[in-house]
Amino acid sequence: MSRVLNDTLVLHCAGRPVGRYEIRPELPVGHAPRPYLHPVTTLGGIAVTECAPADHLHHLGVGVAVPDVEGHNFWGGRTFVRGRGPTALANHGAQRHTGFQLSDPDGFVEELRWLAEGRELLRERRTVAVTELTTSAWALDFTFALTGPLGRAVSFGSPATNGRPGAAYGGFFWRAPKEPTAPEVFTARSEGEDRVHGTRADWLALASSAWTLVFAGATERTRQDPWFVRATEYPGVGSSLAPTVRLRLAPGETLVRRFVTVVADGRLDRAAAATLVRKAVTA
Repeated sequence: MSRVLNDTLVLHCAGRPVGRYEIRPELPVGHAPRPYLHPVTTLGGIAVTECAPADHLHHLGVGVAVPDVEGHNFWGGRTFVRGRGPTALANHGAQRHTGFQLSDPDGFVEELRWLAEGRELLRERRTVAVTELTTSAWALDFTFALTGPLGRAVSFGSPATNGRPGAAYGGFFWRAPKEPTAPEVFTARSEGEDRVHGTRADWLALASSAWTLVFAGATERTRQDPWFVRATEYPGVGSSLAPTVRLRLAPGETLVRRFVTVVADGRLDRAAAATLVRKAVTA
C-alpha cells in the first residue's frame, strides 16, 4: 500500500512519479474544496496540468467538478444565474474525502461525500489507476460513481441549462497548462476548437509541441456526453453531464462515468493518438 503523507498521495508509472493527489487541499473561500490531481506529468517529466491559474483560480488540475447540484456550486467561482449572468453567490459545496478502499503506487479507490449547507447531497466512489503504454506514454484511468440519497432525487445542471449557450461543462475536468501557443484540438474525424466543442466523439486530443493528451470516454454511457473544450482562452477538456436539460438522479440511483486519458511526450498525430487510446482503453 502506498503511503499517504500530509494528505497527499503520489502515483507512479514505470518507476517514476507521474501524479500527485491532493486529498484535503487548503483552499480559499469560493473554490468549492475538492480533491484533485496536480501536478500530472509525462514520463519525461513535463507538467500537463495547472492548478489555480490566474485566469481561473478555481481550476484545480484533474478532478470532478459540477457547477450546479441542486443549486449548489461544486465547480468554484461565480454561478451563472439566468437573467443575471455570472454572479458571486455563497452557494459553494465541498467534496470531502472519507477514506481509501485501496491505495497503491499505481492507483486508488476513494470514498467521498458531497456536502452543502451541512447536508450530504451525494456519495462518490472514485477509482483512479495508471498504466504504462510505451516508453513515452502512459494512461490515467479515472472513474467516478455518484450515488444520490435514498430519500429524494438529485438533479445536476450547468451554465448552459441555466441560460448560457455553449457552457455545458460539469463532470470530469482536466485543466492543462497555458502556453504561448494554444494547443491543437482534434478527434478521429474533426479538428479545431470550434468544430470539436460540444460534439460527441470516442476520443479527443489536446496537443502542444511538447505533449499530447488524448481523452476517451471508456463506456458507452460516458461517450454519450458531449465534450467541453477550450484551447484559445485557456486549455481545458471536460465532460458535459447536463448539456441541454438538467440531469436527474432518482432516489438512491448511481451515475457512473469512466474516462481514460493518454499522457504522451511530444506531439501525436491522429493515427498515433488513435492507436494509443485503443491500447489504453483495453489495457
